[in-house]
Amino acid sequence: MRKALFLLMAAPAAISSPALAEAERDAPANSAEKAEAPAAPPKEVFSTGVAKGRDRLDSATSTSALRGDEIQKFGPRALGDVLRTMAGLRVASGIGEGNNNYTVRGLPLAAGGSKYMQFQEDGLPVLEFGDLFNVGTDVYLRNDFTVNQIETIRGGSASTFASNSPGGLINLISRTGDVEGGSVQLSTGLDYDEKRLDFAMGGRLNRNTRFHIGGFYRQGEGPRRIGFDGWRGGQVKLNVTREFDDGGYVRVYLKYLDDRSPTFAPYVVNITGTNDNPTFQSFPGFDLRRDSVLSRYLGPVITLDQANNLAALPIDTGQHAVSKSFGFETQFDIAGWTITERARFAANGGDFSRAFPNSANTVSAFAAGQSGAGATASYASGPLTGQPIPGGSLINGNGLLQLYFVSFVRARNLDNFTNDLRASRVWELPGGKLTTTGGLYVATQALSTTWLHTAMNVDANGGGNTAMVNIANAAGVQQTVNGYFAFARASSLFRRAFDVDYRVVAPYGSINYHFGKIAIGGSLRYDMGRVRGQLVGADLGEGRVGLTSQDINRDGVISAAETRVAFLPFDRPGAVSYNYGYLNYSAGVNYRVAEPFSVFARYSHGARANADKVLFTPLINNATGAIANERDKADGVTQIEGGFKFRKDGITLNGTVFRVTADDHNVLNGAANRTDRSYEAHGVELEGTIQRGPFSMMVGATYTRAKITLDRLDPTLTGKEPRHQPDWTLVAVPQLDLGRLSAGASIVTITGSYAQDNNLLRMPGFTTVGSFLQFAATDRLRLTLNAQNLFNTLGIFEVNQSAVPANGIGFARAANGRTVSGSLRFDF
Repeated sequence: MRKALFLLMAAPAAISSPALAEAERDAPANSAEKAEAPAAPPKEVFSTGVAKGRDRLDSATSTSALRGDEIQKFGPRALGDVLRTMAGLRVASGIGEGNNNYTVRGLPLAAGGSKYMQFQEDGLPVLEFGDLFNVGTDVYLRNDFTVNQIETIRGGSASTFASNSPGGLINLISRTGDVEGGSVQLSTGLDYDEKRLDFAMGGRLNRNTRFHIGGFYRQGEGPRRIGFDGWRGGQVKLNVTREFDDGGYVRVYLKYLDDRSPTFAPYVVNITGTNDNPTFQSFPGFDLRRDSVLSRYLGPVITLDQANNLAALPIDTGQHAVSKSFGFETQFDIAGWTITERARFAANGGDFSRAFPNSANTVSAFAAGQSGAGATASYASGPLTGQPIPGGSLINGNGLLQLYFVSFVRARNLDNFTNDLRASRVWELPGGKLTTTGGLYVATQALSTTWLHTAMNVDANGGGNTAMVNIANAAGVQQTVNGYFAFARASSLFRRAFDVDYRVVAPYGSINYHFGKIAIGGSLRYDMGRVRGQLVGADLGEGRVGLTSQDINRDGVISAAETRVAFLPFDRPGAVSYNYGYLNYSAGVNYRVAEPFSVFARYSHGARANADKVLFTPLINNATGAIANERDKADGVTQIEGGFKFRKDGITLNGTVFRVTADDHNVLNGAANRTDRSYEAHGVELEGTIQRGPFSMMVGATYTRAKITLDRLDPTLTGKEPRHQPDWTLVAVPQLDLGRLSAGASIVTITGSYAQDNNLLRMPGFTTVGSFLQFAATDRLRLTLNAQNLFNTLGIFEVNQSAVPANGIGFARAANGRTVSGSLRFDF
């Protein structure tokens, strides 16, 4: 049965669906013209990050789009896995539903999140900053039936039509009830545990009012074996649109998200060979593609809470994102001007837990490393609780013990308010059309989070059976408490509390003159930020304090582990009080050589305010809250790009050559490991689609060469290639539609890259394949089989080590292994 299923899913591995922008056709003036004139070629209308939606062939920008219907054919997938299939984007997924890493054009991924790319939902940012520590923007976004289209713009005018987005924009556009009807879909994992219900419905309430409502609910263990239901929750989205007879409209949006999903970390991996040609493979008893250190035998997360009181927090929290948002959008014409107003308030919060590795070794070596020669180990949880672990034993087939830090971030308040008001007018001039746009953007972003930690000794047991381990010294004195090595991150680092508010005001404007075959345009934006707040941290400033001793288990004895208890020193707060301002600008020219072909060129400069990446570093004066150097407040990005666009007879081909320079302030593992660098990258982006009868295919290829042009803190890294930067990213999405039966694949390849910035250890490239096979039993009933990572590829996204370790023991984050699901969908 399993072999038959595998062959069934492998059959369509050469076919799938194109990523096309929303198409429009110019309607003929009357029925006679309709009968006699040939059909006009479809216009790919793009609206994200530009002054006014227009045909892509008339716009000097690099853009891509993916329709929601094409997304859903491949089954329920995390947003990061969807975006991996879009041309030009570099996505390091494998972390889970959220907190994945996103960038474009060689812009650095020194830490996580999407620093230079802003995520939007219906044209407004989800969070003002895309790389907040432990809470990336994508934790508040979900891929479901409510998504009508995803649009991305790389470079170009993104820096002037949104704040903090010099690299580009990713915009999820919701369905708004244009199409009457709805759908209900039941999905289940066939080789993993997940049950999911998706629904959507839209249509007219009356002649001038339409609505759309949709969402999902799911529950199950998920794609990795963790031993409990790590996926629990869902979301509901609703919008209502009132259209006016004069062509204007007003739309109201509501969204409620309450969803949990696990966070997957780098896990133990066997690394052998040489730095240039290493071999990565799973240890016996722990499959890097299917297993996780998460287990029902771990936890709870015992630590001091945000008030320094003893707390036991659930290990199964994962990424528990909660968001309640209300927004509205309106557009109307006044005296020849088109006025567009968008506003949204989102109450964002939740708890976010993850376990990340510190060290691993054989039983004897691990025990000796913590408690000296003669130290011993025993189980502290699970079915073998209390049993000793012999020093030379190959427990779980691998004989390994590990120290994991468990981070528990409480996001008390990440509330976000944004308002974007703009006015546009098209002026008819004798030689052409002049489009002018002016706008004002206002936003607030709260950052009220607390970072809590504990440290656990665990074994390396797959199948959701990881257990905690005690270590005793040679005299038999326990050095741990029920498997806890420390009630901190083994030091006082990262015991932090943030209470900071960001306010952004950004006036902007653009002008575009379209005459004959030429369109020339430019835009300006000035971002002004006001940052106020307070920090409390065990690692704040000089003379750091934050470690204490406390009788955690209340047995009257302070053990070694209980001398490593981190607390928040509220008597030593640090101030945050500074303002910033910077100019963004972009200018481009587009030449429509012929109806199906255009060329363009653009120069852009934008910046990204540095948000929490400068907090808890020496850049900020803890007494006054000031940042002395203006260049430390925001990181600039300059892009030069030029290319062509072709569209005719069912074929599109877009190509862009680019050169990018960027600055980056970041923090990797605390203030002692911060970065302050400049980067340069150049490359080529190619994207094409073809439609021939029942067959269609989208292909994308991105070539990028990047280097660190200046490292201000570690000169030895100047001239090196940034870590995790493949030379090539390749995408192919073919599809075959035979009416009742359709099939397709999503094929993504990345070439090798360096594990760390010292350019020693190479991570191998890999290819993952997603696939679907769909059968329409009736016009309303569809059965679908989906597979992700069809060939169960061991794809490495991240490696902690900078060189092949002498003992062959390392840590790596990998793509999830093969998962196969089935779904039944009913349309009405």
